Amino acid sequence: MGKNLPIPLPERSADVVVVLVNPETSGNVGAVARAMLNFGFAELRIISESGYEFDDEAMNRAKHAQSVLRGTNVYPTWKSCMEDVSLVVGSSGKRELGLKIAFRHFVLPEELSVRLHEIEGRVALVFGREGVGLLTEELQQCDILVTIPTWEGYPILNLSHSVSVLLYEMHKNLIETELGEQDGLPMTTHPDRLLAPDLRRMIHELSDDLAAAVTVREHKRQGIAETLKRVIMRGMPLDDEAHRILGVMIQARDALQETPAEEE
Repeated sequence: MGKNLPIPLPERSADVVVVLVNPETSGNVGAVARAMLNFGFAELRIISESGYEFDDEAMNRAKHAQSVLRGTNVYPTWKSCMEDVSLVVGSSGKRELGLKIAFRHFVLPEELSVRLHEIEGRVALVFGREGVGLLTEELQQCDILVTIPTWEGYPILNLSHSVSVLLYEMHKNLIETELGEQDGLPMTTHPDRLLAPDLRRMIHELSDDLAAAVTVREHKRQGIAETLKRVIMRGMPLDDEAHRILGVMIQARDALQETPAEEE
């Protein structure tokens, strides 16, 4: 009972990797590995400047998913971890409420699974520290933010539970498609949908450049940059679409930089 069967992992268009940022409890890392293999995912990455060693607690909590831990790659920085990634999805239980949301524009797990179902490219699903989650500057480097709709009275899930919920939705979507039992949610993506990593980085950089060039008060610039990134990346543009968008962004930035104006 409980052992894994000698069958291959599910085939998916998107290459989803789970990324843990500075995990604090080794047992949680082992539990994450187990949750990943439960739903057919096997690539785990850890960001830790000081490196990371798997102790007995991690191995014991992983159970029959110790192969996931043994295959884990550890990166010293966010940038080095994301070099080959086309879409970065950050998870958080800290949500903004109200109609005028300035920063945390979230999608829900079910919507994320639909968006990722038929795309090609590497997707990083990123989870933060057990104590504080992803920091603001880390969330700002994500293309899409996802949140699990927990009760507001106690919204923060255990790390491995969060991983389980998100990967469950992705696996469920795969099974429903194979059985021909999709629930009618609109498929807004198709194979080829993810950007080349270099184009993604250019969108982030040009969004920052445009926010720096527009005529607004200084404290509004970060929000403008974040909104540009989120709106563009939520559409998951094709490479040729991204090139057109980037061309317009470059012209707009250059024009704004040539005609400086007084701030509001």
